[in-house]
Amino acid sequence: MFFELLLIIYFSYLLGSIPSGVIIAKFFSLGELNKIGSGNMGATNVLRTGNYWAAGLTLIIDFFKAYIAISICIIINVDLIILSASVILLGHIFPVWIENLKGGKGFASFLGILCALNIALMIFVCIVWLIIFVKNKISSVSTLISANLSGFYSLIFLDLSTSLILLFLNLIIIFSHEENIKRLIKGTEDKIL
Repeated sequence: MFFELLLIIYFSYLLGSIPSGVIIAKFFSLGELNKIGSGNMGATNVLRTGNYWAAGLTLIIDFFKAYIAISICIIINVDLIILSASVILLGHIFPVWIENLKGGKGFASFLGILCALNIALMIFVCIVWLIIFVKNKISSVSTLISANLSGFYSLIFLDLSTSLILLFLNLIIIFSHEENIKRLIKGTEDKIL
């Protein structure tokens, strides 16, 4: 069991912490992400460079690194999914490869986790995110609402254990959006488009 714990923590953090935004920004010569927009390394900040391809690739990589890590966890020990999912998000938010440990906000990786758990749940979250984003053009609002609604969805259509996992993951998502929430309260949060 201890060896399984170590393997899951290792692979979950290793994959979760891949700084895809930084890699993609360098590949597309987009400049230093920490000097653009929020300074984060996620797909939303890559989008602020105006390069939709780069933002899309960042989102896809962040999605699949989480999906792969959860898939590895399911093979090793399915009972440790909450540990794996938490470490993936923490790795994404605090990647050891970045000097100030300032990664992304974790939503794309959250979607990858959802896809590995239940694809219908992921589709639901994406649809809710899209509807809210079309209405207000603020990514953080769309993320916080759609991610938190995933717990209610799972409680109704899935099971209590999945809901508890999502509740814990949503606490991490809320924590990663602390500055966004402060700006939303002040009415200074930027729109994307």
